[in-house]
Order: sequence, then C-alpha cells, then structure tokens
Amino acid sequence: MMPQQRVELMVYYAVCCFRLGQVDKGVSTLEQQFRKTETGLIYQTLGYLYVEQLDQARYPDLDYAAILAGAWQAPAEPAEVEETTVENGTEPDADPDADAAHDSESDPRPETKATPGDPKAAEKAPEEIWDEGRKKAEAFIQKSLEYDDEDAICLDNMGQFVYRVLGDKDAAKPWFDKAIALKPQQIDTLWFQSRYDLEAGNTQGALEKLKEAAEGRFSPLNYCNKEKVTAEIDRLKGEAQA
Repeated sequence: MMPQQRVELMVYYAVCCFRLGQVDKGVSTLEQQFRKTETGLIYQTLGYLYVEQLDQARYPDLDYAAILAGAWQAPAEPAEVEETTVENGTEPDADPDADAAHDSESDPRPETKATPGDPKAAEKAPEEIWDEGRKKAEAFIQKSLEYDDEDAICLDNMGQFVYRVLGDKDAAKPWFDKAIALKPQQIDTLWFQSRYDLEAGNTQGALEKLKEAAEGRFSPLNYCNKEKVTAEIDRLKGEAQA
C-alpha cells in the first residue's frame, strides 16, 4: 500500500468511528497517523473531529465561562492518611468487634473499580480533561493554518472551533468569512453564515445561503446533512409566509 493510500484508509476508518458514535477512537486513530505523516487531509479531518469531540453541546454540565476565563479550580486533593504500624497482626486502637459487626451490604464506602486507559486520567475532573483537549485542538488547528493558510476546510474548522467549542460567535465570523471567500459553495460555512444572517434579521440572505448549501455534495464530515438544511429552508419559508 502506498503511503497516500494508507493515510486515506486511516482517515476513512476514523470517519467511520466518528459516525458510529466513537469520536474519541477516530481522534486517537488520526493522532497516531499524524505522528507518522503530516498531510493536508489529516489536518482537515482531525481538526474537524476535534471540534466534534469538544463541542459544548456534548457537555452541558460544564462551566465553560469559568474554564475559559481560567477561574475554574480543580477540587483540592484529599489529605493523605498517615500509615499506622501493625504489631503482632493487630492495628493499634482497633475495635476487636469491628469485623464481626461489619455488614458489607451497608458499607458506605465507594466501591473501587479498575479504570481502563491511563489511571491518571480517571483522577482528573471533566473540566480539566475538556480544557486540556481544548488547548491541544486549538494548537493543532492553528498549525493546520500554518501548513496552508488558504485551506478553506481548515479555515472553517477554526471558525467552528471558535463558534462551537469556545462559544464566541463574533470571533468565529472572520474565519467563516475567509473560508467562504475561498470556497463559496462550502456547505458547513454556508450554514454558519446563515446563522449570522438570521441573527441580523436577514431571513432572505439566510435562505439564499441555505439553498446554495442544499445543492452541494454532502459528506459524512459535514456538520449538517441535506435533510437538516432542507428542513431549515422549509421552516424559514413557512415563517416568511405566516
């Protein structure tokens, strides 16, 4: 298998993982491949999968404002319990009747279970895990633009990252503007541009962009499928006629 064919195969596999609900597996697959080969296709695909992996909509319980402002603090670690010396098989001050009175079914202590993967990751709070992923994704997408600053897909990835992960719609718009200038028919960029039109009260402008998107060639990596775009067109037409 030629190197380019192997890259394409791994990308297709990662996309299948993503569409089967295993986005983490898709991300790790491409991260491993990227360590071997730096290509535009991996930059495009992995950049998008990072956005999907970190989309705020997937983690509704996290305090994103605090995380991004650096105000979130990890819970303090519990104090270490001093070890006691065991002499002649008996712990000092131990209650000799404790074991006999102990009822395992009423034990309030949490059950200890083995955690797959890195044991240190299991000790981290969800906020810390998300923030580490956010920093890694941002650095990667920025690197993709250094690799090719006129790649419309990577520009859209940055726009979606700022919009969906950082939650900053205003800061995302210039990235979408640049992407659409380079590739006017790019489906996802048209979708997000239509969101700005709607917020500005320009329903007609949103409809034009959505109709353009509906004529495009959809792929498994599109943020919205054709059914979603068509449904949005019908909804906006219905509101206009009401």
